[in-house]
Amino acid sequence: MSVFGTENTESLQNVVVGLLLAILVVFLSVSGIRLLGVTGDQGAATFAPAGYGPIISTTALVFTSYLGFAQIATVAEDIVEPDRNLPLSMVGSVIVVGVFYIVTMVIAGYTFEPDVIGSMGETAIVEVAREYLGATGAVAILIGGLLATLSSANASILSASRALYGISSDALVPSAAARVNRSYGTPHFALGFVGGTTILLVAFGRTEVLAEVASFLHLILYGLICVALIALRQRDPDWYTPSFRCPGYPVVPAVGGTASFALVFFMQPLSQLLGVAISIVAVGWYLVYARDVELKNQL
Repeated sequence: MSVFGTENTESLQNVVVGLLLAILVVFLSVSGIRLLGVTGDQGAATFAPAGYGPIISTTALVFTSYLGFAQIATVAEDIVEPDRNLPLSMVGSVIVVGVFYIVTMVIAGYTFEPDVIGSMGETAIVEVAREYLGATGAVAILIGGLLATLSSANASILSASRALYGISSDALVPSAAARVNRSYGTPHFALGFVGGTTILLVAFGRTEVLAEVASFLHLILYGLICVALIALRQRDPDWYTPSFRCPGYPVVPAVGGTASFALVFFMQPLSQLLGVAISIVAVGWYLVYARDVELKNQL
């Protein structure tokens, strides 16, 4: 869909996300009210009976689910009043997604005991919905899962292709990635490369490792962004004139950077190994190919 232009992608995303949010609001409202004892018995399960260690390791795994806020920046040139709307949309998306994830996990944790919900596998949330809304709720959550996958994949492909297009324009990668479709004005080569690579990786079936590797790379990236923010504020170069000021500086970037790097150590060894390998390849690419490149645009 991204090949046909940002407006078409936006329309699709609005419809998909709207339906997804409606399903989640109904599910969480009904289940939450019942767990509180308003319309039925309160949940009998104990939350986090094994402590908070498993929660931290799970956080490292599902961190990739929060990556949508960073993808917004890749389409900044298409945003109206980016100085205002870009930070608002990024902060807002983190808050909304965080609330939905936390409430969902709390409800699931109080609905079934860990050994029971663990045996349900990847469809555990479907069984949670069935517990409160019957077969209709289970089907609705299945549809919601498909919508979430479609929305995430569509946004990720658009974001990654725009990033690839941008660094290609600055000659950090071969210029072929900057080729634009004459009919729609979109980087079709970058879209095809990113979309094809994603499909190929998913086809191998190791989606958990794929998710963790993505989380690993983004955690390193976000940690470095926090470090870069502090370094820029300390050096205060003439060209650095941001319109948005980080609230709670320097505590917020310091805590964010430390937390990002720390979560990496709670991942599977295979994911850590693959993440380090990809990072080494990226550094090698920079040293061999892009080290002497002068960027066209600077802040």
